[in-house]
Amino acid sequence: MRAIWKGAVSFGLVSVPVKLYAATESHDVSFRQVHAKDGGRIKYQRVCSIDGEEVPYADIAKGFETEDGEMVVLTDDDLAELPSTSSREIAVEKFVPTDQIDPLLFEKSYYLEPEKSGAKPYALLRQALQDADRMAVVTVALRQRTSVAVLRVRDDVIVLQTMMWPDEVRTPDFSVETGEVKDAEVKMANMLVETLAGDFDASEFEDDYAEAVESMVRAKVEGGEVRRTPTSTKSSGEVVDLLAALQRSVDAAKKGRGEEPDSGSNADTGDQESGEKSDGESGEEKPAKKPAAKKSTAKKTPAAKKSDAKAPAKKKAAPAKKSTAKKTPARKAS
Repeated sequence: MRAIWKGAVSFGLVSVPVKLYAATESHDVSFRQVHAKDGGRIKYQRVCSIDGEEVPYADIAKGFETEDGEMVVLTDDDLAELPSTSSREIAVEKFVPTDQIDPLLFEKSYYLEPEKSGAKPYALLRQALQDADRMAVVTVALRQRTSVAVLRVRDDVIVLQTMMWPDEVRTPDFSVETGEVKDAEVKMANMLVETLAGDFDASEFEDDYAEAVESMVRAKVEGGEVRRTPTSTKSSGEVVDLLAALQRSVDAAKKGRGEEPDSGSNADTGDQESGEKSDGESGEEKPAKKPAAKKSTAKKTPAAKKSDAKAPAKKKAAPAKKSTAKKTPARKAS
């Protein structure tokens, strides 16, 4: 794990230098939107709703929409005036009973690791929280915004959990009306609870949807149902040598023009192709899980046969373009 923040927990006159680590990560299955016909990625453009023009990043600003639908545009100078903090302190405000905090308020969880100089006060705070069976309510500045959070102990590690602000918790706008509940029904419900009673073990539950998707994709890869698109960067079960792939592309292009391919050349031609983004794709995008990279899917797809890898298919020479110069009309004899 990589620390995402460094600071210190302070309670009273005690300061505990710590590192902050994200305690959770999402393994949700993500799909790409593609053209069903050829598997090409779908791109999105940043288009202004008023003039219909595509807008470059440099011209995009932050706007706040009012309740009546009007838009207030905020400049960089406006944003610089907003209150922000860069404090590296996790300040303990009070210690409260655990059952007083509604789990609905919890947002994100982080592990706190002590620096070497803070090992002893870290252990002291951990023991105090365990003995008192309380959580420490703290304020902390993350991403230049002050948040309310709690410190609690999980196994031997202190966990920081950020909390929602009170006005971010919605109140249900419906009422639950029930009929009369009979004693016999209550007794039967209690028996059912006792029958299913037990201790919670997270390992007993599995994400069967993600496993089913991985199994389906793996079967399609092994069956050769993989569509090679111009933007594909990996072949199933094979490690791609980017420089070699680019060299083969250069040789194929030269061959298509009737030139001799320079197969021995190690010219550095990969800078643009390996780092350039295609137009219309915005920001950084996390790659989806690719189960095809597992060892069990190491079978080569039909498109990866040796005979195909040695020499790329010849391209037909492009016909010479006709001159587009306009003919000047002949002058009339005077």
